[in-house]
Amino acid sequence: MSEAMVEDRRPGDTDLHRRQRGKNLVVAGFLLVMVVLFFALTIVRMGDKG
Repeated sequence: MSEAMVEDRRPGDTDLHRRQRGKNLVVAGFLLVMVVLFFALTIVRMGDKG
């Protein structure tokens, strides 16, 4: 690993932490998409009743 890459890292920012942060962002994005999808489906279904 080059010295420039080591200097850019924060203290305690290991490869494991970086991988876990990436997984957390993927899960958060998935949950956000699901919430928006359920919200949209609810609005569409409520619109059909009237």
